[in-house]
Amino acid sequence: MMNILHSKNKANFIGVMLGLAALMIMLGFSSASAGELLVYTALEDDELAVYLPAFKKAHPDIKLNIVRDSTGIVTAKLLAEKDNIQADVVWGTAATSLLICNDLGMLKGYNPKNVEKVRKGMKDGRDDPVRWVGIKAYVTGIVGNTIEMQAKGLEMPQSYADLLKPMYKGHLVMPNPASSGTGFLTVSAILQLMGQEKGWEYLDGLHENIAMYTHSGSKPAKMAGKGEFPIGMSFAYRGFKQRAKGEPVVVAFPKEGSGYEVEANALMKKPRIKKEAKIFLDWAISDEAMAMYAKVYPIVATDIKVDAPEGWPSDPMSVLIDNDLQWAAESRKSILKEWIQRYDSKSAPKK
Repeated sequence: MMNILHSKNKANFIGVMLGLAALMIMLGFSSASAGELLVYTALEDDELAVYLPAFKKAHPDIKLNIVRDSTGIVTAKLLAEKDNIQADVVWGTAATSLLICNDLGMLKGYNPKNVEKVRKGMKDGRDDPVRWVGIKAYVTGIVGNTIEMQAKGLEMPQSYADLLKPMYKGHLVMPNPASSGTGFLTVSAILQLMGQEKGWEYLDGLHENIAMYTHSGSKPAKMAGKGEFPIGMSFAYRGFKQRAKGEPVVVAFPKEGSGYEVEANALMKKPRIKKEAKIFLDWAISDEAMAMYAKVYPIVATDIKVDAPEGWPSDPMSVLIDNDLQWAAESRKSILKEWIQRYDSKSAPKK
């Protein structure tokens, strides 16, 4: 009799504990993840070194687990995890990538504090609450090594048209658009500026002068800075950063207009949305965060007043093309398929 009673009590105890465990999960009391966020980002490492301590100071009780890679890799990872979303938030990844994720039902609407301050065109204009919010724009730049160009008798190119000149054959490096957001925004800009037929004809000509396509948007600028190649098509920020470190580089914006992409944030649609995720997204468009972004990227998502860094025109917006982000997102798959078929033979080996 005692054994029967003991078994019943044990069964009741186990049932109660299982019920409590289920309730704790429903209410978000998972000890392994309390106060922690998994953040996917394509922001540069040297940017994160500035931003992360500022967030930690503002919110010491929240631990950020950062997964950082190039835009193309982050996008591929997000899409691969579509049916089992891992990230809590995305921070500073291409808006065109987030538009694709949104079309697949992967994003959760949320209006961060002060979202009304964000410029039109740099946040979701279709949904309320918004599904993505921009923080800044990164822009196509041409980065040239002055010493190497002089040694090889090369002029600093000032336009897309210049890059087709025979003198540059074998001297240019550019990001692969399938793995780099900078590469994609550059190809997208060329196709938008020139139209599909003439755009692909231009890219055929450019391909003849390309020595290598890298898998990182910053790599061409870094290679130019080290003198590995005289000229890299990259994003302007990286070239200016290298020049500030003393590397012998100059930066030009293509006179036809620079392609650009909006770096944006989003809340991922998971069964349990952590309160910390919303706190982070509030901070990520705060005046404090925008002031940090603006120190290196003069085109930020709000009207915060900053002086353009040396080398930029006084009106940084003047270098931008009229970019259709929705078209770029919808066309991404077909553009990459065509690009890979035509040009992938010159891509650097993947590590």
